[in-house]
Amino acid sequence: MTTVVLPEEVMIQMPIPPPAMAVGSYPPPRSAVSIANYKKLMCHVDQLSKTCRASSWLESMKESSPTHLSADRDWKRRYPSALSKFDDITAASMGKKIVVFLDYDGTLSPIVEDPDSAFMTESMRAAVKGVAKHFPTAIVTGRCIDKVFSFVQLEELFYAGSHGMDIKGPTKCPKHIKAQAKSILFQPANEFLPMINEVYNLLLDKTKLIPGCKVENNRFCLSVHFRCVEEKRWSGLIEEVRSVLANYPDLRLTQGRKVMEIRPTIEWNKGKAIEFLLENLGFDNCEDILPIYIGDDRTDEDAFKVLRDRQQGFGILVKDFLLRLAEWKRSSLRNRLKV
Repeated sequence: MTTVVLPEEVMIQMPIPPPAMAVGSYPPPRSAVSIANYKKLMCHVDQLSKTCRASSWLESMKESSPTHLSADRDWKRRYPSALSKFDDITAASMGKKIVVFLDYDGTLSPIVEDPDSAFMTESMRAAVKGVAKHFPTAIVTGRCIDKVFSFVQLEELFYAGSHGMDIKGPTKCPKHIKAQAKSILFQPANEFLPMINEVYNLLLDKTKLIPGCKVENNRFCLSVHFRCVEEKRWSGLIEEVRSVLANYPDLRLTQGRKVMEIRPTIEWNKGKAIEFLLENLGFDNCEDILPIYIGDDRTDEDAFKVLRDRQQGFGILVKDFLLRLAEWKRSSLRNRLKV
């Protein structure tokens, strides 16, 4: 199965699982691209960038930030709706424990111009609450935990913020959650906090004259939002961000939907966070689980890859799926009581 960036209403079904893979050791090692190798890579990139860096980054920014409805319609024609395959999903879950992982922006909330105004609706909150009543449920996001919790306001969830680099267990533990999972607190990038704060202040200064640009401190990573920046200013914004990062080889730059992400160069991402949570929920070596991940961004590729590599579960991108999942579970419980 190939890796893809999924639009809304996309489902990727994973085949029947072989013996589960081990999660590995914690804390994570430095990335193979870090330190000396990373510095060499940056030197090489800087040489190439003299002729092509602006255009390549601009094209990448445009590709990762679709704005045309025709592109969205094309995706929907090419991929089936998760709701249309709902019966297949529930059939695959028979005899298995479902674990639900959710991205936040664009999945539980709309994509908005001001990232501080990405509020979820009450109906969406009720849908998530309904799912968490029956299944272990986690929010896996690039946002900091405090920010996303202020949006979600549900204590019975696991939260993995900063692209999984800040993980906390629920403060209100549902009965189907193992007691030891409640006390989870895992922060593999603690040593980078002073550096991230330093870069945050530098970026605030560097971008203050670029209208519409917003730099967000997500504690263990940074986001440079350019949704409200005129496209003619994108090239200048790229140069400012890269000029700052040139002095910080332990940080790397990636992209999302009209946002540039700055993260430590450790081998950790949303996919690793999912593996960590499955392990701490006692599902590491289980074949009778069905992980479901719902996301909407290229940063969710790491999560989809984990499901693909484990050959377990579904990676989907549809919001109404949550309502249908909770209702299916309630109906199943009612039918069981009637027997």
